[in-house]
Amino acid sequence: MFALATIQQFFPHQLRVTLEEFVLATLQQFYFVQKFCDKLVSFFSPYVQIKFPEYSGYSRNQAYSAIESYVGAKSTTKASQLKGSLVKSSKALVLTRDESKVSDEFNGAKLWWVLGPSSSTSSDSEDKYYQLIFHRSHRELITGPYLEYVVQEGKAIKAKNKRIRLYTNNPSDNWSYYKKNLWSDIPFENPARFETLAMDPKKKEEIINDLVTFSNAKEYYTKLGKPWKRGYLLYGPPGTGKSTMIAAMANLLHYDIYDLELTTVYDNTELRKLLTETSSKSIIVVEDIDCTLDVTSHRKKEREKSNENLGNDMNNKKEKKSAVEKSNKVTLSGLLNFIDGTWSACGTGRIFVFTTNHVNKLDPALIRRGRMDMHIELSYCRFEAFKTLAKNYLDLDSNDLFEKIGILLEETDITPADVAEYLIPKLGKKDPDSCLESLIQALEDAKENSELTTNEGKRRLKGKRFFTRLIKKGWLLQS
Repeated sequence: MFALATIQQFFPHQLRVTLEEFVLATLQQFYFVQKFCDKLVSFFSPYVQIKFPEYSGYSRNQAYSAIESYVGAKSTTKASQLKGSLVKSSKALVLTRDESKVSDEFNGAKLWWVLGPSSSTSSDSEDKYYQLIFHRSHRELITGPYLEYVVQEGKAIKAKNKRIRLYTNNPSDNWSYYKKNLWSDIPFENPARFETLAMDPKKKEEIINDLVTFSNAKEYYTKLGKPWKRGYLLYGPPGTGKSTMIAAMANLLHYDIYDLELTTVYDNTELRKLLTETSSKSIIVVEDIDCTLDVTSHRKKEREKSNENLGNDMNNKKEKKSAVEKSNKVTLSGLLNFIDGTWSACGTGRIFVFTTNHVNKLDPALIRRGRMDMHIELSYCRFEAFKTLAKNYLDLDSNDLFEKIGILLEETDITPADVAEYLIPKLGKKDPDSCLESLIQALEDAKENSELTTNEGKRRLKGKRFFTRLIKKGWLLQS
């Protein structure tokens, strides 16, 4: 009391405050003093604190992400001071409260969320965390039902505001030691929808029902003891809408797309790393699978034999194959494990989509049921698909020329992409009837060329058979 009275009498107020801060700062440098103070406060305080850091090890904490979405939405309902930002993965402007503490209530329990670190000078993103403060009498309620509710609501809010993104894999040479950028991404802007997709309506409805059923079947797959994933094989001639189908799938389910380029993948190990870095509820696409990897039906016992230059062709194929294997060690076995092995179950809700122009060339093991569950043939344009294109491009539901076009489409093989090209008004100068007449002329020309090609092929086949008989009888030597 004597010392305190002396200090108060002879030391000015500002000097006393400075001395107190200096002494406290000095004491806080000692670990045992800080630990003692924390234990003293926690002993007398009735509140419990739980910290959720942004990063757990080298990966981002999913709980932090869900809490961030939940607290952000919760804080904007009553706050008078907000701050807005455009987030990379969000399709809308994100509004958050410009304060670090947000209160919440759950089943009568009062609690608070505090965004750390408390020091405003800290800029290291790894130091960020959310701290939950609540009374110890509500421990079971908060640590159980409340946190489950927060995570579910946060994921739902994030999914609602999520912007679809298109990913492509980077070559392994671009990976750094500290940060492995396995995928690069951009916003996905393709507006394709099943409503505008040119194909048979019944087939389209079947695909939509299958996709929607799968997206809501997590518990069913768990009950069956199977990984929650599904495979789709899209095959057909070029220009029949395989890429458009993938875009429509993504827009229907609101899934991200991972466009996997196998030619840049070094080996099977790198392929597994790419798989583990994909998010759940996403579409993993390998386009033109027959061109990017040797997945042809090489295990068939019988092969077709040609009469000429067979040895040279086989040698050329071996040389090409060995050159590919030197630069790319991804094997068919590695690809099969990628889509249907143990590693394929490391994520949930994934859809694998393979596209090809030549389905007969693929190995049966790759496209069997269980790996490619649904085979979707996208063929040439027929009348039902044409009506969809006419509605999309010309806003026509019917026309006097539709009947003639329908007959020609049944007799001619033309892709939806080629049909759409004739339905686009050039520079806005062509009316719908002119577009339909141009299409009819193109279909008639294509039909005539097809007949000429067929007749020429028949003549060549007859000539080949004639000379073959002469060779067999010995009347002509084979050169």
